[in-house]
Amino acid sequence: MRAIRRFTVRTVLPAELAALGELVHNLRWSWHPETMDLFAEVDAALWEQVGHDPVALLGAVSPARLSELAADRRFLRRLADAADDLREYMTSPRWYQTLPEAARAIAYFSPEYGIAAALPQYSGGLGILAGDHLKAASDLGVPILAVGLLYRHGYFTQSLSPEGWQLEHYPSLDAGGLPLSLLKDTEGTPVKIRLALPDDRVLHAQVWVAQVGRVPLLLLDSDVADNDTAARDITDRLYGGGTDHRLMQELLLGVGGVRAIRAYCKITGHAEPEVFHTNEGHAGFLGLERIRELTEARMSFDEALEAVRAGTVFTTHTPVPAGIDRFPIDMIARHFGGASAWPTVPVERILALGAEADPGRFNMAVMGMRLAQRVNGVSVLHGEVSREMFKNLWPGFDLDEVPIGSITNGVHAPTWVGRELMELAGREVPSLLERARGWEAIQKISDADIWEIRGVLRRRLVEGARERLRRSWRERGASDAELGWIDDALDPGVLTIGFARRVPSYKRLTLMLRDPARLTELLLDPDKPVQIVIAGKAHPADEGGKKLIQQIVKFADRADVRHRIVFLPDYDMSLGQLMVQGCDVWLNNPLRPLEASGTSGMKSALNGGLNLSIRDGWWDEWYDGTNGWAIPTADGVSDADRRDELEAAALYDLIEHEVSDRFYDRALDGLPRRWMEMVKHTLTSLGPKVLAGRMLRDYVVSLYNPAAASARALSADGYAPAKAFAAWRVRVTRAWPGVRVEHVEAAGVGDTPEVGAAIELHATIALGDLEPDDVMVEAAYGKVGPHDELVHPSYAKLTVRSVDDDGRAHYTGVVPLDRTGAFGYTVRVVPCHSLLATPSELGLIAVPEEPAGMTNGTLR
Repeated sequence: MRAIRRFTVRTVLPAELAALGELVHNLRWSWHPETMDLFAEVDAALWEQVGHDPVALLGAVSPARLSELAADRRFLRRLADAADDLREYMTSPRWYQTLPEAARAIAYFSPEYGIAAALPQYSGGLGILAGDHLKAASDLGVPILAVGLLYRHGYFTQSLSPEGWQLEHYPSLDAGGLPLSLLKDTEGTPVKIRLALPDDRVLHAQVWVAQVGRVPLLLLDSDVADNDTAARDITDRLYGGGTDHRLMQELLLGVGGVRAIRAYCKITGHAEPEVFHTNEGHAGFLGLERIRELTEARMSFDEALEAVRAGTVFTTHTPVPAGIDRFPIDMIARHFGGASAWPTVPVERILALGAEADPGRFNMAVMGMRLAQRVNGVSVLHGEVSREMFKNLWPGFDLDEVPIGSITNGVHAPTWVGRELMELAGREVPSLLERARGWEAIQKISDADIWEIRGVLRRRLVEGARERLRRSWRERGASDAELGWIDDALDPGVLTIGFARRVPSYKRLTLMLRDPARLTELLLDPDKPVQIVIAGKAHPADEGGKKLIQQIVKFADRADVRHRIVFLPDYDMSLGQLMVQGCDVWLNNPLRPLEASGTSGMKSALNGGLNLSIRDGWWDEWYDGTNGWAIPTADGVSDADRRDELEAAALYDLIEHEVSDRFYDRALDGLPRRWMEMVKHTLTSLGPKVLAGRMLRDYVVSLYNPAAASARALSADGYAPAKAFAAWRVRVTRAWPGVRVEHVEAAGVGDTPEVGAAIELHATIALGDLEPDDVMVEAAYGKVGPHDELVHPSYAKLTVRSVDDDGRAHYTGVVPLDRTGAFGYTVRVVPCHSLLATPSELGLIAVPEEPAGMTNGTLR
């Protein structure tokens, strides 16, 4: 018989062990080895049995054992020390507290979070990044208040059929068995968030709180008795269900998330966020909820929009349009119009925010960008790709001026770096851990010490891989008598390459299979063997991705190579940690430039692994020629099959002639000296760059604090500046069709222009109904391309000299001839206001209809 309901009965701890509960329910333990050591001491065998899950540990440990510990003075001393350490960590000032005028609080929204394997609320890179973001914020004292959803079935667990086909399983998660606490009001009643739905339905959600170090993470859960069956299932699975289901999840995350923050701050006294960070478009509706709040407080829609935009940061994570959530326009209208309409927020304005080229679709990323004054991609290359992808939102501006910047992702070292390496760094270079600097001192650590630890981590991976491999084969129907070969699968002394990631087609899981015979030769080379450890999940609806996994599994099942190449099912954080720590080389071969950033290679690098990767994402900007290997790309080849063939051949050549040669080139003492040179250089050159702490500092300095300053400026005096700015924007936008560059003339060019000279420009601008203070007139100048286009131009502001009665204004300025070769210039007009973050923000620009006054020649 099956139980009709499942729940977790929590242990009642003796009073002497009360601090143990405090430690368990702060997820800082997931990156704090000393706390995990304490948990292991509770019951070492049980700790291993529950997979290092402290909540499960306390749920399974016997009362007798707890009584023993309550009387064990040595354990109680360790417990008291650990609790004191946590309290000091939670309350002491950190980096952020040294900053002047910093944001009081930042709200961070993401649909998934990878904090620990014990809290399976993530699917892949977006969630892992979000988890590292919160952990780094905690370490630096950044006052983030995070919001997500609690999925009762998580993403899915993965197994394989006998034929190697991916199978999905959705185990039920009981929130009572997770490191969570239910948000309750001052009277002890669980807080409920409510959203009105079409057809007079109401969605209710309770709020669970996960404490991630210093950062509270609010997780909304619709599985409550107040809801009907359909509403209860809204938070059933991460990225599950159809379009309507996905929309309901995103409404709950965005609109419900803001309401959850308001409730949490009211109950706990936490500072209200000044900045709202939307991590991808899934949470974009949060901006609409904030507009509703302000319009109900008697602001107009336009005024509220400006106030909301000023304090909003939007991060895009996808380099392809297919990765963006887009909903049918009538579906959005149904939720925000008719009987479901918000009285102060017209549905037409909402639909306009998500409007794109396809009039029938509502684009969540486009809405997110229109609701945010600051937008960024997640690597330099991804910033470039994003500017190209979204340039139509700012027509008339060069790509360089599309207001999408970039902050390259980073990873949380204490989560991902092997403990042995962390301890070695702590002994030899303490400044790495204490002040995140001094990476050049790694060169002084002995090759032997690092190589010994690399061997320990590789052996741990091999042992863990054998255990997972045996379990997988049993699930596929094999008997123990057939699995003796697994005892010798993989070799702790062999060059180990790792490949682990989600399995969409562009990541090219099977590129390594392009020439099976060549791959077999590499794996079985008698002098320089290679072994490959592979993991990854395909989305349940992605049949193509599942086929790629099956192809890999079928190859890895071959009796002649199965000891050298393995596919490990159910890729999760635990397996990810094993792999990034134990692999010597991290392989990444996406179709460039479709990898927004990628972070698994960063984790490998921090563990002394070397990257072997296509120059995409973060690797494009930080590969320096000697800190790993770049797989050559066939970017100009349009035939996809031919491109794969060329890039696979380059991959094989690199492994055979460079990677393997260097790994197996041993000195008399048995150490691979040239390999260790690359390892040390990798740590020195990449270490300070790939840290999540560097990423968080960049967000704080470049985005969060400027956004807080903008939000404060617009909200002063009862939002008077926001109201004035909104009125100015409406006036300028309406008047802009009357703005024209009517005439441009130049003086001082001469017949033979020479570098170092200057051009004096005179421009006549029709301002229509605007004043000179409403605009900025600039000369754009510099190198010109073959079609007279300016290439990365510079700008010189022109000064107004006079204004005629008919509104024509006359401007002058100087353009320096500061470079040789083909040179050109033009004049443009853009809006000008102190509250604009960039000249391109409004997407308004006026340029000559013809290239008036264009000088196209060669400077000497």
